[in-house]
Amino acid sequence: MANSGEDNPRLLLVDDDPVYCSVLAQALRKREYDVSIAHDLQSAFQLAREIHPEYAVVDLRIGHESGLELVKQLTEMEDDVHIVVLTGFASIATAVESIKLGATHYLTKPADTDEIIQALNRDEGDSNISVKDRPLSVKRLEWEHLQKVLMEHNGNISAAARALGMHRRTLQRKLDKKPVRE
Repeated sequence: MANSGEDNPRLLLVDDDPVYCSVLAQALRKREYDVSIAHDLQSAFQLAREIHPEYAVVDLRIGHESGLELVKQLTEMEDDVHIVVLTGFASIATAVESIKLGATHYLTKPADTDEIIQALNRDEGDSNISVKDRPLSVKRLEWEHLQKVLMEHNGNISAAARALGMHRRTLQRKLDKKPVRE
């Protein structure tokens, strides 16, 4: 196990899944990171103020809260923090907003430790990334549209449902499902 020394880079890991955090934290510590864990936004804000992380891995969805608020706060607190947003609910809207708010990279789960570390240390985009041959499916377009409208309403499900002309519970049910593949 790595030393928890002063020279190890400080990393804030925020995810509401304790088992996932434990496993990822252990792997990051073996790679010489000093890892602090939070399972909710309030704890994450408090920890960030205490440790001033150089790196952060933030789940997009922390319970029913958005990790984007944490991304915004972290970049306001520390201008040179490297943040990777990790999610099982990927969408174009949340990827764009993550980067606009200051995230270094955006990865979909499952991502292994090496991918996360590589993303944390990237300073530039990759012009060699492949471009899809086919457009998105109708179901995926619906998912993307729901995410976009939700972002436009600052994550407020009731306001987004009104804007979409659907019942709030219907929208909540659609958002609770995993996104369909392209």
